[in-house]
Amino acid sequence: MSRRRADRVSAILSRVSGSGSIDAGALASEFGVSTATIRRDLQTLEDQKLLARTHGGAVATSPSLAELPVRYRTGQHREAKARIAQRAFDLLPHGPLTLGLTGGTTTHLLARLLAARVDLTVVTNAVNIAAELALRPRLKLIMTGGVTRTQSYELVGPIADRTLNGLHLQVAVIGVDGITAAGGLTTHDDIEAHTNATMLRRAARVIVVADGSKIGRDCLATIAPLAEVSTLITDSAADPAELAAIRATGIDVICA
Repeated sequence: MSRRRADRVSAILSRVSGSGSIDAGALASEFGVSTATIRRDLQTLEDQKLLARTHGGAVATSPSLAELPVRYRTGQHREAKARIAQRAFDLLPHGPLTLGLTGGTTTHLLARLLAARVDLTVVTNAVNIAAELALRPRLKLIMTGGVTRTQSYELVGPIADRTLNGLHLQVAVIGVDGITAAGGLTTHDDIEAHTNATMLRRAARVIVVADGSKIGRDCLATIAPLAEVSTLITDSAADPAELAAIRATGIDVICA
């Protein structure tokens, strides 16, 4: 799927999630494409059971599409995520390093920056990140086993947890779906939360990467309290009051 189409499909999913229904003609005008193009987009999303087509558009298949599949999240807040990934890359210590990466669009962008590193061992439970790094000759890649979670491209569950429990990480970079001062780090799925928490506990230093839309959001499952985090990297779109509350817990907060 082209980047332009991925951005458009991501926006369509956001619209239908927010309003419950969408009109194909209005979408065509908004994106400057034909209604036939929009209908093909809607058909693709219906085939994946992400919405249901109607005569003039589409409706949501559930009251709220809380979590967009990761392939449709790449286009959201892309510039902010790229800046966040670069800041995370710049914070990594020089020399030999064992680095853990959970799944997520920002951690995937960070993985793409790691090609320039040497003496680096990357541990990940994310299939797309592993695919990005598998052919990098100067990197050592360790991938957990586990059960695939299609929404996030992650391997989760007891097999993944057992692999992580046998490892020691100098740094872990964790992607989240929500972070608040009161609720800590959260995500949409409880099994994914448990596996991510396992990786977090195996690291001497934890960096959380979260674009501003995730600051102040509490999701279903808790990954960890803020006391287990060293640094949060976000962007200027984050809610200032919530960032102040997070800083007050003692975390180093960086706005990229």
